[in-house]
Amino acid sequence: MPDTFSIDGNALTIRFNSECVRIEAWGKDALRTRARPGGRVVEPRASALLEPSATKVEASVDGKHARIRNGRIEARVRIARRLGADVQLEPVISYFDTVTDDELLAETRPHFAGPPPRHFKALASGSFQLEAAFKAYDDEHLMGLGQPQHGREDLKGTSTNLVQQNSHVIIPFVISSRGYGFLWNNPAVGRVEFATNISRWRAEATPGLDYWITAGETPEQILRNYVDASGYPPPCPDWVTGFWQSKLRYRSQQEILEVARAYRRRGLPLSCIVIDFFAWTKQGEWEFDPQDWPDPEGLARELEEMNVKTVVSVWPTVNANSKYYADMREKGYLLGTERGVPAMIQFPDKEPLGVHFLAYYDAFNPDARDFHWDKAKRNYFDRGIRNFWLDACEPEMRPAHAENIRTYQGNGAEMLSAYPLMHAERYAEGLTESGAEDAVLLCRSSWAGGQRYPVILWSGDVRSTWDDFRAQIAAGLHAAMSGFGWWASDIGGFYEGHADDSDFRELLVRWFEFGVFSPVCRLHGVRVPGDVPHSALDGEVDYGRDLFRVFTETGGDNEIWSYGPELEEILGSLLKLRERLRPYLGSAMSDYAKTGVPPMRPLPFAFPRDTALRRGQGAYMFGPDLLVAPVLAPFADKRQVLLPNGSDWVHVWTGEKHEAGRTVTVRAPVGNPPVFCTRGRWKEHRDLFEAA
Repeated sequence: MPDTFSIDGNALTIRFNSECVRIEAWGKDALRTRARPGGRVVEPRASALLEPSATKVEASVDGKHARIRNGRIEARVRIARRLGADVQLEPVISYFDTVTDDELLAETRPHFAGPPPRHFKALASGSFQLEAAFKAYDDEHLMGLGQPQHGREDLKGTSTNLVQQNSHVIIPFVISSRGYGFLWNNPAVGRVEFATNISRWRAEATPGLDYWITAGETPEQILRNYVDASGYPPPCPDWVTGFWQSKLRYRSQQEILEVARAYRRRGLPLSCIVIDFFAWTKQGEWEFDPQDWPDPEGLARELEEMNVKTVVSVWPTVNANSKYYADMREKGYLLGTERGVPAMIQFPDKEPLGVHFLAYYDAFNPDARDFHWDKAKRNYFDRGIRNFWLDACEPEMRPAHAENIRTYQGNGAEMLSAYPLMHAERYAEGLTESGAEDAVLLCRSSWAGGQRYPVILWSGDVRSTWDDFRAQIAAGLHAAMSGFGWWASDIGGFYEGHADDSDFRELLVRWFEFGVFSPVCRLHGVRVPGDVPHSALDGEVDYGRDLFRVFTETGGDNEIWSYGPELEEILGSLLKLRERLRPYLGSAMSDYAKTGVPPMRPLPFAFPRDTALRRGQGAYMFGPDLLVAPVLAPFADKRQVLLPNGSDWVHVWTGEKHEAGRTVTVRAPVGNPPVFCTRGRWKEHRDLFEAA
């Protein structure tokens, strides 16, 4: 079939049945596949991939078959015959490991009659609803996809909406136990299903198919290939690994300074304090309210003298009553809607205090990004606040109807998943331009490639429950396998923790233990005010007043001494442990910047040949030497752990040695979560734990 296949440099092109498919080398041991009805493929409006390094490619055509090889991966294309199908002949693509000749992944049909493996349903304006179907494999285990909140460490058997939402972060890259990594390089909203009979990716609206696949002998090699193609993280500033104090919300400059001074008086470690929302005048003005924050320069200066960094919350929302709204609307700097009023969320704001309808600035418009950054720089950065909390950056919409959003580059259904990437990108550029080498961005969402910016991803507004706590272990591990090594959760959960609730107090300590062994350690949450009863007949908190006022009035106290002397002693001891761990964690962060291997690692990633670890047990590696198994249930004083094969292990609190590959049960008193060290490195790390 001489007109079907053509080879052009490092790419194989297939033109058949009015479809164009292009498979090209894209980085080490990797191929990028694009397709679209018509004569050519198109460039995406947002891509996670950087320009590839040069590689040596082998390609050939033999009748109805074609191949393209780039290092360890090879795509094989055949013109398949489909008897009884809607289309009798079609190109089908399979990917193979060139070292083992094992099939990694192959396209398939859900039914012989159709639809085909790459199914395009035409929409208006040159877009398509797209489904891409692949074989399912019984022995396959999958990690990644961002930050799902289902609590499963293995993605096999899950179905996930590809929609950015508070706590649900979409980074569409997965690592398979079959030896490949797969990036769905498409910012459209959609869905992915890893079923037992088929794996299927869906985009609700897109100009074309675009995915990237790589092969590697180990999960580590696969992740390195992905980071090499999508961007390495920057070096982690040393202060980031210290303790972060936060709550909803500190109302004034005086209050936040008093908290920082109190940490210093008590001799407690503190690296950072966070100014949460409502420090502004109005949403969309991006400046301190001078009534409560009269001297930001003095605030930043005094905190710096205490060696405490400051982070300020900056939302991308714009109130119609704000001073820039009309100008931004007229210049096209706001996200619009296809139908109805240009509002995306109802949320409280100031002057007048109450619920307002808010729009978002359009992060896809480069002029709007410049406008927004200019305001943040002049009103915060130039006044001494160097670090930014990019909250609500999904963007959070209620309801989440992406198809009703109009961006500078197209309909929201085509590209809204990339909004947090574009938003953070301009801040990162601005910080670099301003010479802020140790500044970071705390973000509630991101997208593929976002790890190349100084982004700390955190797991959003999760509830203060044991179920939510357990889900954060898997969430952090999936984020790590998606390239995001700078990660945190709200210690204690965000919603409805109460200091007088004994169950919450136990949860807080166990969550704090996990936070100490997380890449970033931040205490945060609403916390129910002390004058509100901590239980109700229906199990939900009755605040006794409008809920939005609880938010705007700050919630309850959330410093480590807010929970009484007993918890202050336990949490203070854990903070000191965190301080001792910082050099070890700093070394792991340094390795992450060089290799893309994150500090928080799933056990199947660290020990890929130990298949028993794929079952998942809520345990993980923290750096190369420490295995952490958080206590995940109330009233538990013991924890069972399956130790990986290989080196024997040492229980760090007792010094007891345990044989590799065995399931052990260890005591887990409050303040001493089960942690094991590889026996060969125990001598090096013993002092970290004996000081406790």
